[in-house]
Amino acid sequence: MSNPDSFIDEVTEEVRRDRLYGFFRKWGWVGVLLVVVIVGGAAVNEYLKARDARQAQETGDALLTAMDTEGAEARLSALDAVPAEGDAAAVIDLIRAAEAEDAVTADGILASIESDAALPTLYRDLATMKRVLLPDSPMSAADKAAALEPLTTPGGPFRVLAEEQLALADVAAGDSEAALARLQSLMDDAEAGDAVRDRASQLIVALGGTVE
Repeated sequence: MSNPDSFIDEVTEEVRRDRLYGFFRKWGWVGVLLVVVIVGGAAVNEYLKARDARQAQETGDALLTAMDTEGAEARLSALDAVPAEGDAAAVIDLIRAAEAEDAVTADGILASIESDAALPTLYRDLATMKRVLLPDSPMSAADKAAALEPLTTPGGPFRVLAEEQLALADVAAGDSEAALARLQSLMDDAEAGDAVRDRASQLIVALGGTVE
């Protein structure tokens, strides 16, 4: 290679180097910022996970302590003092409903859970089931049936239990034919457990039907 060509190559390489250095001087801070953000984000994420785990542990410990308190009134007071929000608050309210002195109070607590759109469907549906199953429930038979119908959607966690309660509602309403049809469907339901099938078969016989 001739000297002029070598000189041109050296100059070209130098220009490239200068441009590269200039690029880093101008935009290098962006790369540094990205590294800081990534590392900082990971640190914040780990901190939040540790904080949430610690809060969950503290809430669980406080809840267990409250449930060990003697006397329903004392337990309710202890439960009210447990710091909780979201799912944990829903669980505490379900326990408070179970500890309530009368059905009206329990129904009110469960109704507030049932109507809270911010809670997962599981808690809301469970509150509905507990409302329907409350001894001396202030809900009418029609209200119970209306509340149970949405729970019979395929895939629902309480679908089978809701179907059973609706069959009992049919019996209470004097519609034995509808009750028998629903009970027979439960007998054929793959998701129904042995206990549900046993109760269904007994009720079918009591209604004068035949277990298929």
